[in-house]
Amino acid sequence: MRIGLQIPSFTWPGGSAEIGPRLAEIVQTADQAGFSSIWLMDHFFQIEMIGPADEPMLEGYTTLGYIAALTQRVRLGLLVTGIIYRHPGILAKTVSTLDVLSGGRATLGIGAAWFEREANGLGVPYPPLTTRFEQLEETLQIVKQMWSDEVGPYEGQHFHLAETLNQPQPLSKPHPPILIGGMGEGKTLRLVAQYANACNLFAFVGNEVLAHKLKVLKNHCETIGRNYDDIERTVLGTANFNEMKAGDIIDLCRGLAEIGIQQAIFNMHDIETIKPLEIFANEIIPAVAEF
Repeated sequence: MRIGLQIPSFTWPGGSAEIGPRLAEIVQTADQAGFSSIWLMDHFFQIEMIGPADEPMLEGYTTLGYIAALTQRVRLGLLVTGIIYRHPGILAKTVSTLDVLSGGRATLGIGAAWFEREANGLGVPYPPLTTRFEQLEETLQIVKQMWSDEVGPYEGQHFHLAETLNQPQPLSKPHPPILIGGMGEGKTLRLVAQYANACNLFAFVGNEVLAHKLKVLKNHCETIGRNYDDIERTVLGTANFNEMKAGDIIDLCRGLAEIGIQQAIFNMHDIETIKPLEIFANEIIPAVAEF
């Protein structure tokens, strides 16, 4: 099993002037510690599950470019890009740029978006959920076309591209991995089976629910003739060493591995102290690598 790091908050001592240096220390430590990936959120306001809306929040792809220059081996992505925030052609170009400049380490994490307050606050159109899922599927088709040898038009219900020219192409072959976040059985997991290289589920729902979601995904794969094992199964969880020990995380990962999860991505309380990263490096990552 692999371990990833999510950084959802930048509310650290020292204020705005310290965000850059502190983030650099965090990501360089994680890169050297053996983390497989680093993920940010795609939000412009802080989400209420983490803190007040007016807490500091960095734009995701700009920040990933900064992280790319500071690291050597970790994969980089947003968990996950909201479909409403960027035109699909521009999104494909953005991820291509990140992949080229990082030496082939970009992942396109993507989802249907959900934070209506944020969209309304910044004047971003926020269509109904059904429409957002239609836009998500068209975007998946567009990025795959732009990451191919086909330079031609794309005509969808929502998006119309006259020329899907994209140079330079990504270094990742056949293209940067596509991860779809969410657990909806009828739409999200079907899109994973049809278009994605990875899924991301929520660890807090428990292993019984996760196992059921993976079974649904496997059924979708069988329906369309896709090899289920070609899809990386990931989860997102939280590590709080004020309430748990390294052994608790190891046990959690063991259980996740037993149901077929291949990468556990954690956000961490007090990450700015670096201590949680050291615990992962010294105790957790070596242990779960055996699962």
